[in-house]
Amino acid sequence: MKLSLRTALSATAALLLAALLVVPAATGQEAAAQPAGDTAPDLATLIAKNLDAKGGEAALRAVKSVRINGTMSMGGGQMTAPFVWEWKAPNKLRMEFTLQGMTGVQAFDGDSGWMIMPFAGKTDPEKMPEELASELKDQADFYGPFVDTEEKGYTLELVGEEEVEGTPAYKVKVTNDRGDVTWVYLDQDYGLEIESVSKRKIQGQEIEATTSIGDYKPVGDLVVAHSFDVTAKGAPTGGQTLTFDSVELNPDLPDARFEMPAAAAAPASEGNDGGGGR
Repeated sequence: MKLSLRTALSATAALLLAALLVVPAATGQEAAAQPAGDTAPDLATLIAKNLDAKGGEAALRAVKSVRINGTMSMGGGQMTAPFVWEWKAPNKLRMEFTLQGMTGVQAFDGDSGWMIMPFAGKTDPEKMPEELASELKDQADFYGPFVDTEEKGYTLELVGEEEVEGTPAYKVKVTNDRGDVTWVYLDQDYGLEIESVSKRKIQGQEIEATTSIGDYKPVGDLVVAHSFDVTAKGAPTGGQTLTFDSVELNPDLPDARFEMPAAAAAPASEGNDGGGGR
């Protein structure tokens, strides 16, 4: 079943956020399961390796806000959309992208989600559907499901080993408190994410997304992925390539940036002077 344009664009934004696994990492987690093979690490060791590869837990927790500028390419490069992604601790998020001269916004203010989707002729802000708001709530946690896992209601399971385009990887099953599952593949040599696969229901339709993750670069004291290829089954725009042009750590982001603005006032009727037509 093909998605409507509005649903597809909403899904695209949600998948973009789902792809932004900037620095998920943790230490001290208990192993949930052992993969096949005597030489494979347990889950705690693997996640600690992931954290170390990205700069360490102290450097991660020192990040209290992020601003990312990038470009999303769709339809084999036929459409491009610049985007700005902003996050503020502990759980505020805003993403906006511009397509065909219109700018869409999706945000989570710490309690609820809202959006502006002019692609469907709606230029006023509105509350976000619950499925999409729940997804943004998850992504508003910059530190990811590998940090404070139990407190956030996540379950992790190291289920085995697979190759991702010829690269040996460990496969980690991540289940959130709603039962949604994401499979995360970690490179065996470096412990970094190279792919994730997730299924989500967005506006009543199941979206399955596969994200290839790469082009890791140093940013301050961290190492951050700068390239994401997202493929969503059934989306009319096909796959998206997401490229980070700049990543700014700890920018000054006021809380108002994440709050839903009031709808624009309707223009007064022409000739209505409030005097009964006199």
